[in-house]
Amino acid sequence: MRIVMQPARRSEKDVDQHYQDTIVQPVVFDDHADVLDTATIDQLKQLFPDGQAQMWGVVPGKKNVNVSRISKMRPGDWVFFSGDKRIYFGGTIALMWRNKQLATRLWGTDHAGSTWEYMYALSGTRGFDIPVEEIRTLLGWNPNRNIMGITVLSDEESDALQTLLTLDAATAALEPVDTAEEEAAVAAFDGELERTAQRAQRGEQAALKKRLLKGSTGQCALCGRTLPGTFLIAAHIKKRAMCSDDEKRDLANIAMLACTFGCDAVYEHGYVTIADDGTIQVSSLVAEIPEVAAYIQEKLAGRTVTWWTPSREPYYQWHRTHTFKIVPPA
Repeated sequence: MRIVMQPARRSEKDVDQHYQDTIVQPVVFDDHADVLDTATIDQLKQLFPDGQAQMWGVVPGKKNVNVSRISKMRPGDWVFFSGDKRIYFGGTIALMWRNKQLATRLWGTDHAGSTWEYMYALSGTRGFDIPVEEIRTLLGWNPNRNIMGITVLSDEESDALQTLLTLDAATAALEPVDTAEEEAAVAAFDGELERTAQRAQRGEQAALKKRLLKGSTGQCALCGRTLPGTFLIAAHIKKRAMCSDDEKRDLANIAMLACTFGCDAVYEHGYVTIADDGTIQVSSLVAEIPEVAAYIQEKLAGRTVTWWTPSREPYYQWHRTHTFKIVPPA
């Protein structure tokens, strides 16, 4: 999954109006059937059966400066919207196309008479509230670097951000697998098939679980069920990859027991989080996955996590602001 940085400062009146017109209010395909070619509208309706989608676009730029950057973007890439020193919105590119007439109808033109004709539809969108300063630090950018134009990050930078924010590609954007191409790639692969975990990390994980699991059984911190230790893991409250060395060594507070029957996964992927009073909060975005919503409703909704304490709150707070899936800002 590559990551695209899309500058869009909502403090600018025009940008905020565009955001309201085609993100807050998704575009209804049939309203623009007269300017959408048949192939594009058919693809959109296959990807979005309800007949509407959030859309954005990019201008070609002076001397077509943006065209080479746009050519690197693909369906399945994740897009972050940034502005006013924060990352505030994101989603997966489901489809890309070029349509000057539709873009002009939706957004008009800029001061140079250009329009945002390189268009894309987004799926699986969610809100964020991450300072750009944190992104700079994570990616090793110059402290003064700003996101000035649409930018496709390198694979290494994309992987780092995906790890930080637990990004899940939206199902609607997944392209069909080319079996022959996949088999050829596997046959040509000459890298390591197995990677050995570092002994220090294994030792840390073993120490964590030994500290949390006092006997042969233990209690899942989220659902409260008492289960054999085989079905419980030492789950980091704050993503381990983002912990400092001191936080990793804070064995009394950094982790909790979570069951492998579902609680670890829904917490890890941000469909639930823990509020600052220990109550479980459920993301409204889980409604898009009925099976997961049913599990949360049955096992987690309305519960209070007794594992929460003031000393663990900073780790839970990190999860709320970085992993929990919040609705896109209006």
